[in-house]
Amino acid sequence: MDPNRTKALDQAIGQIDKQFGQGSIVRLGSDNIGISIDSISTGSLNLDIALGVNGIPKGRVTEIFGAESSGKSTLSYHVMANCQKSEGTAAYIDTEHALDPGYASKCGVDLNQLLVSQPSGGEEALEICEYLVRSGAVDLVVVDSVAALVPKAELEGDMGDTHIGLQARLMSQALRKLTPIISTSKCSVIFINQIREKIGVMFGNPETTPGGRALKFYSSLRIDLRRIESIKQGTDIVGNRVRARVVKNKVAAPFKSAIFEIGFNEG
Repeated sequence: MDPNRTKALDQAIGQIDKQFGQGSIVRLGSDNIGISIDSISTGSLNLDIALGVNGIPKGRVTEIFGAESSGKSTLSYHVMANCQKSEGTAAYIDTEHALDPGYASKCGVDLNQLLVSQPSGGEEALEICEYLVRSGAVDLVVVDSVAALVPKAELEGDMGDTHIGLQARLMSQALRKLTPIISTSKCSVIFINQIREKIGVMFGNPETTPGGRALKFYSSLRIDLRRIESIKQGTDIVGNRVRARVVKNKVAAPFKSAIFEIGFNEG
């Protein structure tokens, strides 16, 4: 590069560091930049391999969605357990108010070390998530679920009132704020989501997820869970066989699948 251009570039970088702090802009190949992506194991070797980075990536947003009883919460329990096993701190924001401590413990979660919040509304839940991530002391935050993030206006309104787009706007605003600090803090944030049906769809896939399009765009990883068959011992159903399909992956090759088993009362 021309010496004058090099000097001008160095001056610009120096000015940026002075105004916004050291490390605001760096060369990607420098020693202080981590090229590899750290991750937290899901507890399933097949799924870890399918994800391409041996688990849920740190510093990224992940969405786990699927039908009811497809293993979404169970998978999140195992991720929290593996986070704790590696001496990390995990937090669970239970917007559905449906946390089962006994089952979580059977999945390996240390209840004495788990941070739990059961917020009353969507804004409160996302603000708690922001505080935890911004602290830099939490390695994993699970929000269960996006569908239960009820905006304040809806909580204060009457039954039957129409609130079009409130939840989508709430998620869009929250993710704009959360994504940069998630990346900086190297915290993994998992949003669990449900499935809804689009009304009047004649062709194509009628399924969609609540919360608008923002979460789809901001997520580095989207995992679709589907129960494919029951596991039986004699005539008793003792578990489910689940297929996980990686429908979006910004950290490795997408569209890979993995099959794993979930036992009732044991994970």
